[in-house]
This record gives sequence, C-alpha cells and structure tokens, in this order.
Amino acid sequence: MFRYVSKYYSGSNQAIKQFLTLFSMSNRHLSRTIAVQTLYQWDFNGKTDNLLEILKLNKESFAPEFDDQGFIEHLVDGVAKFIAEIDTLIVRFAPEWPLDQITIVDRNVLRLGIFELRYDDKIPAKVAINEAIELAKAFGGESSGKFVNGVLGAVYKDMGEKEIDQQMARKKATEAAGDSAGK
Repeated sequence: MFRYVSKYYSGSNQAIKQFLTLFSMSNRHLSRTIAVQTLYQWDFNGKTDNLLEILKLNKESFAPEFDDQGFIEHLVDGVAKFIAEIDTLIVRFAPEWPLDQITIVDRNVLRLGIFELRYDDKIPAKVAINEAIELAKAFGGESSGKFVNGVLGAVYKDMGEKEIDQQMARKKATEAAGDSAGK
C-alpha cells in the first residue's frame, strides 16, 4: 500500500518499523499514519472486517510500544462514525471523481482529513489539512498531495473557520498586544 515505504524497503513489518523510526515521526503524525493504514485495510476488504481488530494488529505490527493515549482509536472511530457524511462531502467537493474511482489511499486520507477538519474540535484546520497532504504525498500517487489539498481546501472554504482557530488567533493577538505594550 504505502508506495514510499515499499520503494525503499521489502515491505516486511520490521522494515516499516525501521522506516518509521528513521524518520522519527511526531507522535500525532505516527498516529495518523497508523490510522490511514487501518482505514486502508478496512476499506480494501470491503469494510467488513472488524475495524478495531485491524487497528490492534497494526499497532502491534508497526508501533508495539507506542502510547498514543487513544488518539489513533479516536481518529479511526471518528471516521467510521461519520463515514456516510464524510463520503458525501468527498463526492460533493471532488465531483469529477466518483468515490469508487478515487484510489483507496487517497480516499482514506481524505476521510481522515475531513474528519479532523469538520468533526474534531481540537484539531486546527491548518493542521488537519497539512497532515492529510503529507500523508497523501508519502503514501499516495504523484498528484495525491495536490488532489487532497484541493478537496480539503474546498471543504474548509465551505465550512468557514473553526472555533479552535478563532481561539488561537485571539490568543495570538492578545500576546502580540501584550508584547507591544511591554516595549
């Protein structure tokens, strides 16, 4: 599945573990990577397998001692909970691409990105979009990053600014005002 990893490694679980270690991903990025892997497998198998079992196996295979404090489960459960709404958004904002014609990697990166963008109040929009783009570039095709960026950008434009982004902007403005008053 993951084109980038298979380009450099034989595809064994040990090689993927080494790859992840070599590039020392942040905890959240690693969590998102495992979430996309899990969603990919689930989708590839027709969404009939137990999603939490797939997640458990992926965590054991790719990051056995990784403590993500439930973040991966949050992502995977969130996508599963809102999948019908998320897929509707993908179809709406990628009208040239029927859902079943979008590659499995891109489709699941979009699902994760839209979940974080639309349904997760704790993730800033910029983080959700940038992380999805990075996942698409790493594991998708040549134009996956641009495709994901375009779809998520359209979703963001349609929904407007998130509350967390507004809070961060207010905090930044307050800090800037305090810094300039102290000079």
